[in-house]
Amino acid sequence: MDDQQLLRYSRHILLNELGVEGQERLLGSHALVVGAGGLGSPVALYLGSAGVGRITVVDHDVVDETNLQRQIAHTLARLGQPKAESVKAAIAAINPDPQVLALVQRADDTLLDRLLPGVSVIIDCCDNFTTRHMINRASVRHRVPLVSGAAIRMDGQLSVYDPRLAGSPCYACVFPETGGVEETRCATMGVFAPLVGIVGTMQAAEALKLMCGIGSRLSGQLLMIDGRDLSFTQIAVPRQPNCTVCGQAH
Repeated sequence: MDDQQLLRYSRHILLNELGVEGQERLLGSHALVVGAGGLGSPVALYLGSAGVGRITVVDHDVVDETNLQRQIAHTLARLGQPKAESVKAAIAAINPDPQVLALVQRADDTLLDRLLPGVSVIIDCCDNFTTRHMINRASVRHRVPLVSGAAIRMDGQLSVYDPRLAGSPCYACVFPETGGVEETRCATMGVFAPLVGIVGTMQAAEALKLMCGIGSRLSGQLLMIDGRDLSFTQIAVPRQPNCTVCGQAH
């Protein structure tokens, strides 16, 4: 780190859990953020401000006025622009250090297989089960830890799936691909604006801890958040030996 970086990240460096070594790990890390909306906005902004060296943002959508109620990385001036490009501009306005790659496209198996070698952590900020399961399968294939978050109406959830750990479940262990879970969308169900900020900020925290070497204690745990009374419920989620995604991997 140069003198400017030592100053910029001084509040991290003062932490016993991080120090210079932890901050240098962040500067040398590569985070993949899938989704640049309500969750992806705080995730990307905190990863960028914290000094993650490389950030790849994948999102096919453009900024719409209805997004501005909760997607804090976007502005009125960037209406109609691709969300991935808007997030890149928002990070650059805070911190010029990170190398940000904005990919204006849908995540698919081919893209994920191309991106994941060399990625330190995946942060799932998307809004549909099809993409979530695709990301999970790629996480298991490439043995890259996955930080998954979701928020709808007044309810949120957060978990970490780390295929490097023998006892860690994958997303499909908790939400099987054939489970018939009902798809819900903000456009029809609504979402409490600060809730995506709470979940997204916690996703960023778990991702940063994984990248700097502190590690996450949410692996094998599902944290559920009730925004009505701001209560948190944490339950253990064991790996399923017969899981169609991670069963053979373990």
